[in-house]
Amino acid sequence: MSVPFSPEQVAEFRSRGFLIVRGLADPALRADILTVARRHLEQHIAPIEYEADTNYPGAPRSRDAEGGRTARRLLQVFERDEAFQRWALHRAVTERVRQLLDGGPIALTQAHHNSLMSKQPAFSSETRWHRDIRYWAFETPDLVSVWLALGREYPENGSLGFLPGSNQLDLPAECFDERAFLRTDLPQNRALIEQAHFTSLEPGDVVFFHAMTFHAAGWNRTDQTKHSLVYSYHRQDNLPLAGTRSASLPSVRID
Repeated sequence: MSVPFSPEQVAEFRSRGFLIVRGLADPALRADILTVARRHLEQHIAPIEYEADTNYPGAPRSRDAEGGRTARRLLQVFERDEAFQRWALHRAVTERVRQLLDGGPIALTQAHHNSLMSKQPAFSSETRWHRDIRYWAFETPDLVSVWLALGREYPENGSLGFLPGSNQLDLPAECFDERAFLRTDLPQNRALIEQAHFTSLEPGDVVFFHAMTFHAAGWNRTDQTKHSLVYSYHRQDNLPLAGTRSASLPSVRID
């Protein structure tokens, strides 16, 4: 069996904290995922996180305000439909994740990400610079997320931005605000943010990124909804800490 990532690509991931693979997802599977996602969004099938729930810049103030029922993401998608499961368990994904996590059995966490992300026109919000590990609790912070672009993603519709190499940084507590976002009023943080790389993705492109990599996303300034599917994986021997949100749902073991 061929090795999905070359040694050079693995080295790039470890150095930069993210890696883009073009055209990885099969168009037919992408279409199946989008069909299910749109139906669940139109019918508001729970569990759903609404933009109003985030209190992020640009979000409606409450669910009762104008735009308050704008969905941000469908939660717990692995259990929603087999189309979501097919992608989560696809060998094109899992074999690459296994490489990035140094081999051995891996697992998909259902407690984090496990979401169909929806960035809609008019009432989408801005997600500031953060690390996903801020609210996750595992024995080690070594997790990999897999972001599938179901349509075009570019800065104008709120594509992901990354701070290259930030997965290797050890920043003091004063660099963060009370919600663990990078403070933009500090010169050292501004210098870091100036190095940002914002992605431009075509349908079927995939971003692999480490849980310690800082990333952000802006508003959707177009008239079309952007859809993305994101899962996160960990080694089976890297356990969630008991009593935390990370341990609230069982991980899906992938041998």
